[in-house]
Amino acid sequence: MNLRALRKLRYGLYLVSSKKDDRLNGMIVNGITQVSAVPANFVVSINKENLTHEFIKASKVLSFAVLSKDTPLDFIGRFGFKSGREIDKFEGINYKVGKTGAPIVLDNTLSYVEANVINEADLGTHTIFIVQMVDTDVIKEGEPMTYDYYSDVLRGPTSKRAPIYFEEMW
Repeated sequence: MNLRALRKLRYGLYLVSSKKDDRLNGMIVNGITQVSAVPANFVVSINKENLTHEFIKASKVLSFAVLSKDTPLDFIGRFGFKSGREIDKFEGINYKVGKTGAPIVLDNTLSYVEANVINEADLGTHTIFIVQMVDTDVIKEGEPMTYDYYSDVLRGPTSKRAPIYFEEMW
């Protein structure tokens, strides 16, 4: 089986954020898909080991930011390879609190969706959260970051917790 065939699928790179009590956290993901228009529903895949997973399970809210193609690697690294258990990922970050109370990151963001969790599915290592849009807006115009661009052009690493990570591919 040639798992590199899965690299032909196209993914965006997003920053998913949530809250638990008065704490905020966020992480980089590529597993988001819109699955209906009216109402606008999405599936969001999150590894169970991530702190953001715990926050989404507790609060039942999240936001996701569509990242700009010119997002710096250190910004992606902050949210993608550092743990919110060890640092405050939102320190020094431009964000606002949305209608659900979820944080919405504005730095390096083209647009965002804020949503409530309406269902979920357990996939072993990951949970797929089915979410319904509460609010959305465009922050700035630009080209979105794709996983291909991040991986092939910027040479960004892939987290072992990513839904597309297969050890034999890397």
